[in-house]
Amino acid sequence: MALTNSQALPIGNISFTTFQLNGFYSLGEWRRFLFIPYFLMFLLCVIANSILIFLIISQRSLHSPMFVLIGVMAVVDLLMPMFVVPNMLLSFLFDWNQISLLGCLMQIFWVQVFGAFQSTLLLWMALDRFFAICRPLSYHKHMQITNFLKFVIVPVIRNLLINIIMVSLAGKLHFCMKNEIDHCFCEHMGLVQLACQNTSINSVLGLTATLIITTADFIFITVSYAIIFTSVIKSGKSSSKAINTCVTHIIVITFSLVLVLTAFLSYRLGTNASSNIRIFISTMYALFPSCFNPIIYGVRTKEIRLQFLKYFNRVKVFSQ
Repeated sequence: MALTNSQALPIGNISFTTFQLNGFYSLGEWRRFLFIPYFLMFLLCVIANSILIFLIISQRSLHSPMFVLIGVMAVVDLLMPMFVVPNMLLSFLFDWNQISLLGCLMQIFWVQVFGAFQSTLLLWMALDRFFAICRPLSYHKHMQITNFLKFVIVPVIRNLLINIIMVSLAGKLHFCMKNEIDHCFCEHMGLVQLACQNTSINSVLGLTATLIITTADFIFITVSYAIIFTSVIKSGKSSSKAINTCVTHIIVITFSLVLVLTAFLSYRLGTNASSNIRIFISTMYALFPSCFNPIIYGVRTKEIRLQFLKYFNRVKVFSQ
């Protein structure tokens, strides 16, 4: 959709309050076909996470701390794409690509908050495995909600505070360069780079957020599992289940870390890579973990898999 002269050129100190999301527009007519894969991934996300949440809520045998954390992860995975994918799908089909500044800031905030909690939940799962394997006698004591809260409060405050500051500072910028964002949804640096003033603080804060949240969680998880591996090896016990759980968590957070760092650094390194590749990586960060976390934890976790099969068989018998 072409811009009028009054839209393209702000007058005086007027700052844009409406933006156009032009992600994948270089694909031309082929852009509409992106609706199919993204819709299928979104559908998988909704169905898989909904089933996982239902199983954990309805089956009393899955009410232990580890499965509760997996259930919370499924809630986060279900909500995160809701702020991004529906708008993307409408844009692919009908070219509905406008978004207000407030809507853009809200999108940035919720995507980053839920993204931060994805890695933080993996950290809490690592703590659960640490107490279960390395401190089994005091496991229930440490995992009581009153005691576990001390491991919850600090990361929650960290995630919310950093993202509130980032979005607040971005909202105070003066956007007078252009109002076209080369993306399918609002991303922090995608919006910040449109400002016509010094954005060094915003850039540093974005890098700090990546280091303090995702990278820090990755380091703590890796250290926790290194201690778990060492403890299992020294005890001489069967380590297959512990290694299976630990490796799964490390693979998930490593994949997420690679995606977020790649998307983040692409704005700063000035690479010659196609903008479509950068946009694709960012959309995968927002959607891929939400699609496959429930499958990973549902299929690879024996207790959840058995409860699903039992429930499916009961429904099958009842329907007959």
